[in-house]
Amino acid sequence: MEGTVFTPALEGIKLVKSEQGEILTQPFLDACKHILPVIDKFGAAMALVKSDIGGNVSRLESKYSSNPTKFNYLYSLVQVEVETKTAKSSSSCTNGLLWLTRAMDFLVALFQNLIEHADWSMSQACTDSYNKTLKKWHGWLASSSFTVAMKLAPDRKKFMEVIQGTGDIRADIQKFCTDFSPIFEENHKFLARCGLDDMKAS
Repeated sequence: MEGTVFTPALEGIKLVKSEQGEILTQPFLDACKHILPVIDKFGAAMALVKSDIGGNVSRLESKYSSNPTKFNYLYSLVQVEVETKTAKSSSSCTNGLLWLTRAMDFLVALFQNLIEHADWSMSQACTDSYNKTLKKWHGWLASSSFTVAMKLAPDRKKFMEVIQGTGDIRADIQKFCTDFSPIFEENHKFLARCGLDDMKAS
């Protein structure tokens, strides 16, 4: 593989904003989709995260496809639901964007841990990032499923070997965290302005 497993995502993130600095729907969803092969390398430990990200991307994509011109900008998917008072529904695009962003926050925190804490085991890195990001939004059921899944985390050294390909994996991980974080931060700020950033799971 040319470069690392992060290369397609790092290329994709460059296309996410319009010249006016607005987040474009399809390029944003494509960049998130490029992270799925990275999650695959975790195996069973990340099956929940993968299906969560994949499912939310599909939900947003299907709404976008219904009217690509109207939904060219990511936040237009939310604005239309705010106007029709459907944003808080569990099947809304707003809910999809919120959970997609939270799952990506978890991954950014996890990879940041792998860079900053060379002595941590993979499950330690996973648990810490889960506690920092998703845990407060999860109910008991989601939380216990997650805790069980983290026990299946792969060996850290083997994992790093698998994802590095022919590139500089440490540099790419750092770039992933640096380039993706501000986009997710922007999503949270927008959702908070709409009063929609604190929805919880059962």
